[in-house]
Amino acid sequence: MRKSRPKKRVLLPDPRYNDRTVTRFVNNMMVDGKKNLSFKIFYDALELVEKKSEEGGLETWKKALDNVMPGVEVKSRRVGGATFQIPSEVRPSRKIALGMKWMISFARKRNEKTMAERLAGEIVAAAKGEGASVKKKDDTHRMAEANKAFAHFRV
Repeated sequence: MRKSRPKKRVLLPDPRYNDRTVTRFVNNMMVDGKKNLSFKIFYDALELVEKKSEEGGLETWKKALDNVMPGVEVKSRRVGGATFQIPSEVRPSRKIALGMKWMISFARKRNEKTMAERLAGEIVAAAKGEGASVKKKDDTHRMAEANKAFAHFRV
């Protein structure tokens, strides 16, 4: 057991929009420490989003992220030899982390040519309330709803 919880590291806001959540998203998207490339992909994707939709790129991205963030999730817990899926609320920081992770992973699985195009497509789809990442959120919510009977096992 560790003595104390580790301190939260302070993230610097991104250079263009001066927003910490953008930096967090870019850090999640980054591969092999290539942060500049990750920023370039993100900014290119937002420019493509602006062309596809009428709104600004950042607003669309934030709307998409809100549509993807889950409210409840299920956690496995063993009770008397049986494993139950127990629904529990998701704390705010984890909500954002899960939403970002799902958006990025489903953007990577898309069929467009460049990562910027894939990410833009996923952002536009999520902002409309469709797309794979929103489906993942709905499935998570549905799973929690189905297992509501086991909520009394919550820790």
